[in-house]
Amino acid sequence: MCGITGFVQWNRDLTQESELLVRMTNSLSNRGPDASGTWISNPCAFGHRRLSVMDPENGAQPMHALQGDTSYTVVYNGELYNAPELKKELLQRGHHFRTQCDTEVLLASYIEWGPVCVEKFNGIFAFAIWDGGREQVFMARDRLGVKPLFYSNAQDTLVFGSEPKALLLHPDVEAAVGPEGLAEVFIVGPARTPGHGVYSSLHELKPAHAMIYSRNGIKTYAYWKLESVQHEHNLEETAAEVRRLLQDTLERQLASDVPVCSLLSGGLDSSALSALAVDYYNRTGQGQVSTYSVDYVDNAKHFQAHSFQPGADGPWIQRMVDELKTDHRWIEIENGELVHALTQAMLVRDLPGMADVDSSLYLFCKEIKKGATVAISGEAADEVFGGYPWFHRDEMLNSGTFPWSVAPDMRAGLLSPDIREWIRPLDYLADRYSDAVAEVPLLEGETGKTAQMRVMSYLNITRFMPTLLDRKDRMSMGAGLEVRVPYCDHRLIQYVFNIPWEMKITGGREKGILRKALEGVLPDDVLYRKKSPYPKTHNPQYLAAVKQQVLEILDDPTSPILPLIDKVQIRNLASSPDASSNLPWFGQLMSGPQLFAYLTQINSWLKTYNVAIR
Repeated sequence: MCGITGFVQWNRDLTQESELLVRMTNSLSNRGPDASGTWISNPCAFGHRRLSVMDPENGAQPMHALQGDTSYTVVYNGELYNAPELKKELLQRGHHFRTQCDTEVLLASYIEWGPVCVEKFNGIFAFAIWDGGREQVFMARDRLGVKPLFYSNAQDTLVFGSEPKALLLHPDVEAAVGPEGLAEVFIVGPARTPGHGVYSSLHELKPAHAMIYSRNGIKTYAYWKLESVQHEHNLEETAAEVRRLLQDTLERQLASDVPVCSLLSGGLDSSALSALAVDYYNRTGQGQVSTYSVDYVDNAKHFQAHSFQPGADGPWIQRMVDELKTDHRWIEIENGELVHALTQAMLVRDLPGMADVDSSLYLFCKEIKKGATVAISGEAADEVFGGYPWFHRDEMLNSGTFPWSVAPDMRAGLLSPDIREWIRPLDYLADRYSDAVAEVPLLEGETGKTAQMRVMSYLNITRFMPTLLDRKDRMSMGAGLEVRVPYCDHRLIQYVFNIPWEMKITGGREKGILRKALEGVLPDDVLYRKKSPYPKTHNPQYLAAVKQQVLEILDDPTSPILPLIDKVQIRNLASSPDASSNLPWFGQLMSGPQLFAYLTQINSWLKTYNVAIR
């Protein structure tokens, strides 16, 4: 993948801003360690960092094209999985190509079809195109938001980039947060409301949205959305179609000119992708598939099963390695490394995030990068097929809020009274939940449980899934690793969204339709194994370390977080027997230890970025 950034300013000579553009571009060097490029032509400045995956010898960016008298320039982060089909059609329409990379296909698609080109794309992408004829920038982001894109618009200037860090280097973009930003961090986080950049001057281009910026200002619009339609297939036809879509998607995503591997947890989702990849490699003579797994030193000694994490993964990983005969690498992380990497994970995100769930993934990706450049991951299957506990527990289904974040009163109670009054966190959360529910495209005549599960599916796809996609993008790209997510194919998601709930849980099991679709692909014991989430550390030394960090923050009068929090409440929590609670306050994994780690990340973020609060 890559990192993109740039700015457009109508009334200034940008040729004097080359040093600024280089600094902004180089801030994204982890996303693109292989090459760098910048381009300035008034009123536009583009920067690009490249991770070479397809056609490494060519495809440098910014990439330029001339059609008649009109010039076009693109910076692009992503992969078009249907580039071969698009290229064939464009050749028939008279276009010529100098490279084998999809960047040139994307740019030619815009030249041929204009902004509607995005409706033809199957892939993950964020890009900006300077259209010299229309004197405008066209920007777009993939349908599910796998690739990030942020922007800031003040007066006559547009600034954009793959990550906030690039924008924050521009003098017109300030690292400041107001009441909404604080509410995002303290009551919504580590999720984010779609479109919200947390920093007061930043916005996120929403998934499935495009933007046109010209002298007339900004216009943003949705080019795709989930739709509710009657499902016409029976059970056997549905299972066959799910398998066909998943196999087609995976095989498209295995295309690469650099080494590709698969992340293997021993669970249903990753085992399925690994098995399908092995089958494809065997059929095409591409050799042995490499797989990677992650765990923590001595984790088995401290593991205790509970309802959110019913079993350890190690034996199941070995089961699949033996079955598939992959070239497997076991990665183990030390608890000390995990704590130390909390700060780096925050720097990669430019925001506090999923604590050690982030830092472990960052360390995991750094190890994978030593042997591969592209990885296949099972992200999003639980959101799409209904795998999480909150799809199946009445108290979570009926919680009246986002079911992955069911401790809002506890979280609001950690804030100082003044901040609580200023940002009104519970009201903010209620409004964001209300907004999300109001978006759901209910099918006419749909009521009861069927309608309730459509709402739950929509919330997971549009609100929870982006949190995990953000995590996967930042942590992997922070290590210069491209991660592809086949379950995020928009065709698959649109199809599964309309499968009736009783069919989704066929056999009385979570993700029942996916299990049925994979019969014959996986051994039965793996196919029907109880779901287990991404592994986290159970070592009490980790809890002790992050609690100590919080106590040191509370004892330091210069800690920037202190005016925002109720110090007595947090100190009491740190000394409570409940500090090691396995009951999550966010998702399945963020419980007692992760709460303390999250607070340390907030403090580190406020200090490192010198965040102004107003």
